[in-house]
Amino acid sequence: MAEFEYSRYDGTQRFVPLDAEVLFDQISDILVEHGEYLLRQIERDVPDLQEVMQRLIRAGYLERDAERGLAVSPRGLRRLQDRAFVELFQIQARGNVGRHDSSFRGDGSIRYEETRPFVYGDPTSHLSLQETLRNAVARQGGGWPIQVAEKDLVVHEADYHTTCSTVLLLDMSGSMARYGKFSQAKRVALGLHSLIRTRFPGDRLRTVGFYSFASPLTERELLRVGPKAVTIFDHRVFLRIPIDRPPPFVPEHFTNIQLGLQYARRLLARDAARNKQIICVTDGEPTAHVEGRELVLAYPPTDRTAQRTLEEVRRCRDAGIRLSTIALIEDAFYLDLKNFVDLMARESRGVAAYCYAGDLGRCVLESFVQGRRERRRIS
Repeated sequence: MAEFEYSRYDGTQRFVPLDAEVLFDQISDILVEHGEYLLRQIERDVPDLQEVMQRLIRAGYLERDAERGLAVSPRGLRRLQDRAFVELFQIQARGNVGRHDSSFRGDGSIRYEETRPFVYGDPTSHLSLQETLRNAVARQGGGWPIQVAEKDLVVHEADYHTTCSTVLLLDMSGSMARYGKFSQAKRVALGLHSLIRTRFPGDRLRTVGFYSFASPLTERELLRVGPKAVTIFDHRVFLRIPIDRPPPFVPEHFTNIQLGLQYARRLLARDAARNKQIICVTDGEPTAHVEGRELVLAYPPTDRTAQRTLEEVRRCRDAGIRLSTIALIEDAFYLDLKNFVDLMARESRGVAAYCYAGDLGRCVLESFVQGRRERRRIS
């Protein structure tokens, strides 16, 4: 068997330092998983890396924040988003900026292979001269000059492009810490922000995390957050907590899909976009809901929590919001979760999908691009 020996650095070997962008890319995966806490740990515990951190600061990928210390800069955050976009969605070619293809017809990209009779209000720029003249000649039986009547007019169909307002709901309950589910969901959210910034700049995306409660997440906060720590290990839990006067300790690791949907619905109600959708990523049945001014935490999941959640699903449906629910099924005992996600899809007339964490990017991308579509003629 061959023997190998590591050579020592004696000062004669050529050393080429890594580019700052490559350095930042090498730590980006750990940053997504552990957040900016990693940077503060490195700064405090690994003095040999101080020069590396200074290089990243000079390159603009990191910055010093008065409150948080060493943190990712806006340029670094954009780099993280772009890498997540490329890695997850595998989209190299950029399409038309700011446009969702849809099944609407109207002003937009002309579809030369599809034509229809002219309807009052159609733009004359969409006229098919060839078919219009053919109809006029056939109607008058030949001869010159050709007299074109309104009934001879034919227009090309056109795709109607529209903006879309999306709320991405991310489960932050305690179980999302297993199997790297939350870090993968975070990558998807970062990539979706890059997708919208580069391909659909007219769109709007908000991220909301739901746990025992629900709260909005800015792009910077999204990088820092993680699943809520499990603080109760009893095999049965039923708690009622007054929202107006909560006790000092409130368990946060439960799954409140109802409150997440309610928060998303109210955000979308303020938007003027024609297409509105919610994409909900979860790994468990709801174990929390709100009744009046009380937060109810229940484990195992109860029918009451399920019904309160489905009531909110129907409110989203009635508000014209498309709901896509994506269930992460890493374990073998997720039959009840599948059944509940099917119920959500049935009540919302939306989409249900089940996948492993590694396939989450594909499922979210498909749900986002499809958006909310309906077939109707616009004149």
